[in-house]
Amino acid sequence: MPAQQKPQYITDDEGNRVSVVLPVDQYQELIEDLEDLATVAERRDEETVSHDELIKSLKAEDQ
Repeated sequence: MPAQQKPQYITDDEGNRVSVVLPVDQYQELIEDLEDLATVAERRDEETVSHDELIKSLKAEDQ
């Protein structure tokens, strides 16, 4: 991953930041992170499965 660049800001006439300019790769990473967080939030109440149970289930699917 390339070194993170500092964002560039677009300001209004009074110097208030109103927009930000990011390299596309950083923007895409942020969007992916947001999508991942949304998925975690949606699945928060789902039943969990232990690691051992998951391994057994995956092995059973292979057979």
